[in-house]
Amino acid sequence: MLPESSSDRTPPPPPSRRRLMRAMGTISLFTLLSRIMGFIRDMVLAHAFGAGSGADAFFVAFKLPNFLRRLFAEGAFNTAFIPVFSDYVARGDLNACREAAQAVFTALATILLLVVAIGQLFMPYVVYIAAPGFADQPEKFQLTIELTRVTFPYIFFISLVALSGGILNSFHKFALPALNPLLLNLSLIFGALVLSPRLEEPTMGVAIGVFLGGVVQLVLLLPALKQIGIPLRFHWRALSRSGRHPAIQRVLTLMGPSVLGVSVAQVNLLVDLFIASWLPVGSISYLYYADRLVEFPLGLIGIAMGTAILPSFSARAAHNDLDGLRQDLDFALRIVLLINIPATAGLIVLREPILTMLFERGAFSGETTQLTAQALLAYSLGLGAYSAIKVAAPVYYALKDTRTPVRIAILCMLANIVFSLLLIVPLRHAGLALATALAAFLNAGLLLYHLRSKIGYRPGRPLITLLVKTAIATAVMVLFLLLSLELFWQNPASTGHMVMILLPILLLATCLFVATAWILGMEEPRALLRALRR
Repeated sequence: MLPESSSDRTPPPPPSRRRLMRAMGTISLFTLLSRIMGFIRDMVLAHAFGAGSGADAFFVAFKLPNFLRRLFAEGAFNTAFIPVFSDYVARGDLNACREAAQAVFTALATILLLVVAIGQLFMPYVVYIAAPGFADQPEKFQLTIELTRVTFPYIFFISLVALSGGILNSFHKFALPALNPLLLNLSLIFGALVLSPRLEEPTMGVAIGVFLGGVVQLVLLLPALKQIGIPLRFHWRALSRSGRHPAIQRVLTLMGPSVLGVSVAQVNLLVDLFIASWLPVGSISYLYYADRLVEFPLGLIGIAMGTAILPSFSARAAHNDLDGLRQDLDFALRIVLLINIPATAGLIVLREPILTMLFERGAFSGETTQLTAQALLAYSLGLGAYSAIKVAAPVYYALKDTRTPVRIAILCMLANIVFSLLLIVPLRHAGLALATALAAFLNAGLLLYHLRSKIGYRPGRPLITLLVKTAIATAVMVLFLLLSLELFWQNPASTGHMVMILLPILLLATCLFVATAWILGMEEPRALLRALRR
């Protein structure tokens, strides 16, 4: 905890690479637990609702507040708030930190209440904008409106959760914010299993689960904030013209443009949702389930590294340590590519077996598995690019540069729309997923390219060497996976049988990849293993 003194102090040094790896490992561990529970949640939803009209309606109702969460809360807000708040932390003045946090909390809560109120008032128009294709099906359209009214307040609670997590992360406390999403999954499972069977409209149960999840997630973090001396309390004077706190203006200045800059992937997913509403029934559900599987490795590595690295980037920028910033960026890119390249190959090769094992039961048919696998193949191709964005974009915000990512984001959103319109006719819903992947590659490439002039970053020999060696190790792993499926995946009769086949194959494939990387003399796997041991 920071001392109470308000005297100036030399800013603490940026976290070491070992501390960075430990933070990423902590986030990844708790994210893994949350993702596993998320798969259980999706298995429950797939069994209960499949990919019919009710499922489409709920996924739109869930996607809207979830989109706002990723766009404003976890995306633009965190990338704006953490660099600003890190400046206060670096001064060593707890009172200043507390005042800044409470001022931003007051402004954020006020804005969120207005957003929720306006959303409730104009909900039919909100749903029409998000899924205009539903308007041709009055019952489905009305159900989506009713479900979204229940889920929409989630944005209020989860944005305050993002603020709380940003404060804790700035104090290098990553575990509790990383564990927090587990509560949403538990709430959704509770809604599906306990509430849905008791309601006339079953999907209303999981909508209520979304609302409850937001409440419990916020409640969990409040004691931790109090413990570090920064409780969330309203500070109304900070909003007055005479007493407005400078942190509010600084956050808003960075946050406005960064809405597009850091969250272009989420905007692209919303474009997918908009266009998919015109496709046959079930298309939105196929995209949802495929996106959930891609989010698993992305959350474990890309988002975890992006979350852990932002305080380090901010500290480097505060010390004007561009050389350290370049080294941290290069190291982060090597780590995320090391894991995402084999993860991409694994998802592509095992897409149908994994979907069959996780979801194919109840209302989720074999045809649904095949159609979802098409979207999963396309989304998986962009996994490395999604993670690279999570690592590269925070560099700009640590340097207080919001203009460059915005220009790139606008270009990539336009490109995504063009790609979608070109690919939707031949590939339907899979074309939308592929368009998102292509736009992600464009986004990541432009972000890294402009960092050449911004901080002098150029991919060095270590990154190129890693790409070559990782490709070799991945090729060995893929050959093993293909041979294993040919020998052992022969229409297994039960979920237990599928688990007994797939889990050993996945474990052996992972060990084979690590062993090949070790033989090739790669240092990055050793760094990851050391982090896991710690």
